Amino acid sequence: MFRQAKNSKKEISNDAASGAEAAQAKHVAIIMDGNRRWADRKHVPRVWGHKEGVQSLKKLVKHAAKIKLQYMTVYAFSSENWQRGPDEVDYLFELFSRVLGDELEELHAANVRLRFIGKLEAMPENLQNGFKNAMELTGNNSGLNLQIALNYGSRLEIAEACKEIAAEVERGNLKIEEITPELISAHLYTRDIPDPDLLIRTGGEMRLSNYLLWQSAYTELYVTELMWPEFDEIEFDKALSEFKNRQRRYGGN
Repeated sequence: MFRQAKNSKKEISNDAASGAEAAQAKHVAIIMDGNRRWADRKHVPRVWGHKEGVQSLKKLVKHAAKIKLQYMTVYAFSSENWQRGPDEVDYLFELFSRVLGDELEELHAANVRLRFIGKLEAMPENLQNGFKNAMELTGNNSGLNLQIALNYGSRLEIAEACKEIAAEVERGNLKIEEITPELISAHLYTRDIPDPDLLIRTGGEMRLSNYLLWQSAYTELYVTELMWPEFDEIEFDKALSEFKNRQRRYGGN
């Protein structure tokens, strides 16, 4: 079940670094929801919500790097987001390109390793080139591993993995009885990334929205009513503190 978080700005007594270590959270995934609803409540154009959402992400990435979180994976554009209006989709792509150009050197200087996961070949060519350049530039960095899910859908990801495995069986390189959960994991976009320990969703919605379905089988879930532009370092630390108190049984006693 989802655990609904209280909408509060109460300070966390533990410092962020010790909270992350106590929770043993190596990997935090985030569904950054609520940009458009935030803008609607403010009576401003929805694109302002996306711009403010970028600022929230920038602050959180710096914070995650500071507390030495190992992995963070954020849901930036789903395979279903193509259904939005063309003006909004075009704006999002322009925003991705601008942010990547403005922030890449700073991320690299902060020792962040940047990766993009999803069906990237369907994205505009200029963005694909930007993704490739960013991953090559930061590929040897040893700090925070930041994965950005773009044109990502978990069902599609799993289907593509099944196709790859089926092709290996068809070629005679793999026996059906050799197909294991570990093998399927090795064919996902996240093949060299540990499963999330904690998945945070802002905006109050109680669903996974086709995000990391396979990888989140035993991930702890944390939902807050705060919209993504309102979610800051204090709220992130609250989620880590909540996670620290969970008992992860993985189906056991």
